[in-house]
Amino acid sequence: MLAALKNAMKIPDLRRKILYTITLLAVYRIGSFVPVPGVDAVGLAQQLGVDGGNLFGFLNLFTGGALERFTVFAQGVSPYITASIVMNLLSIIVPSLEKLSKEGPEGRKVIAKYTRYATVVLAVVQAVGTTAMARAWGVVSNPNFFGLTLITLTLTAGTMFTVWLGEKISEKGIGNGISLLIFVNIVAAMPTQYINAFRAVGAGGLHVVSLIVYFLITIFVIAAVVLITRGERKVPVQYAKRVVGRKVYGGQSTHIPLKVNQAGVIPVIFASSVLTFPLTLAQFIPAVEAINRWVGYGTFGYNLLYVILVIFFTYFYTAVTFNPVEVATNMKKNGGYIPGLRPGKPTSDYLDRILSRITLPGAFFLAGIAVLPFVVGAVTRIPSNILSFGGTGMLIIVGVALDTMQQIEAHLLMRHYEGFLK
Repeated sequence: MLAALKNAMKIPDLRRKILYTITLLAVYRIGSFVPVPGVDAVGLAQQLGVDGGNLFGFLNLFTGGALERFTVFAQGVSPYITASIVMNLLSIIVPSLEKLSKEGPEGRKVIAKYTRYATVVLAVVQAVGTTAMARAWGVVSNPNFFGLTLITLTLTAGTMFTVWLGEKISEKGIGNGISLLIFVNIVAAMPTQYINAFRAVGAGGLHVVSLIVYFLITIFVIAAVVLITRGERKVPVQYAKRVVGRKVYGGQSTHIPLKVNQAGVIPVIFASSVLTFPLTLAQFIPAVEAINRWVGYGTFGYNLLYVILVIFFTYFYTAVTFNPVEVATNMKKNGGYIPGLRPGKPTSDYLDRILSRITLPGAFFLAGIAVLPFVVGAVTRIPSNILSFGGTGMLIIVGVALDTMQQIEAHLLMRHYEGFLK
């Protein structure tokens, strides 16, 4: 792996992409320590109870501690993810948006612009709720109109700057920008989590056997995530020979790789955002406090909804990223066919049937990993405020790392270097 990384740094274009990505991630981490003016961050963190293993502790993990410190990036990319989900759903329901999604890069640019507008609206709503809550708890030093407006605008601007960083990483760097920002936040929170765990063992609040069991489960989860992420069904494809002038084209055999986990870590990120956004707003509205009793963080209702949403978004995002009809049409145009099947609709139906079957175990696996922290907590008796880093965080870390490594490997293989994955 070190040799492959050394080879990657030898290629000017790839080296530039890697350094560009690292630089923007460093800017993001620096920004996560810039406090919002006029707010007592320590007092707000105590009121939120981010160390108590609740919903805000979960959000704090995804922001790399920015919520606990109440910095300009305290809201993270949650509003953008929620806006992306809404736009993806509307692209299926609204005919005009569906037409835009099929117009290639230009159509996607328009949808991306609408997504940014929706992100601003959601970021303002969340910022207003957070500001109102901070004012009610008396942690705002200047609770007049100007002071509250400044806090709201700062949080909104921080969210939009974070989105801009993620888009620039995707455009000019390496890997998926938004996923990498979440990845960096979770990795940044890991040392603190493990230090707290070892301190709890030393103080007698946590048994060493529980910690060992936790580490063994973590290793098993990492291996399982890698196995499922790399698992695929290879559908054989044969291309007929074509004679063009004096040259013969086609005639080779290849395959279509259908992944067990075609959607990657996106379903888990989507599902967690869909759950946390309304639950976060519910914290600010006493009239809907009953919601937290039924579907609050860690409850049976929360876990059930989490599982359902992860399975739904796994199928949804798989359908968005892989279109069997389009694949079958392109195969037919290029003289390709699956042995034993006629080109066209029979081929698309066959691909759709296979994809639906192999996506099911992948969806259940993602759902199981998502709720694993609550199961592990019950087995190991480890309080969630000591090790809130669990299955969701592990899934995101491994999934994003594999995706980024695959992109680097693709650049290496194009230049005949040996890649990371063998």
